[in-house]
Amino acid sequence: MEDCLFCKIIAGEIPSKKLYEDEQCYAFYDINPQSDTHFLVVPKTHICCAKKITAKNSAVVAHIFEVIAKLTEELGLDSYRIINNCGEGAGQTVMHLHFHVLSGKNLGERLV
Repeated sequence: MEDCLFCKIIAGEIPSKKLYEDEQCYAFYDINPQSDTHFLVVPKTHICCAKKITAKNSAVVAHIFEVIAKLTEELGLDSYRIINNCGEGAGQTVMHLHFHVLSGKNLGERLV
């Protein structure tokens, strides 16, 4: 999608601090981290949000969770939070499906 921030990051048009990349997804550190460790994992195929996940595109979500498990293990994260916001009212600011992964001593019971 031409005007999508995450599509531009995936394409290399906007710089990011890449953590991981394969043929299905891209992981990078959040530019405004909300915890000690904060990265995002996004599908390379543009899916606007969780409500647009279908039987035809859902395999990428399973793959993303496999990648999250791999990355958190490599980073030595014993506990972490995965967040997905769906829609502007829920706090989604980039309309490209993405999963925030947060870890650190300050998480506690915070929802963000």
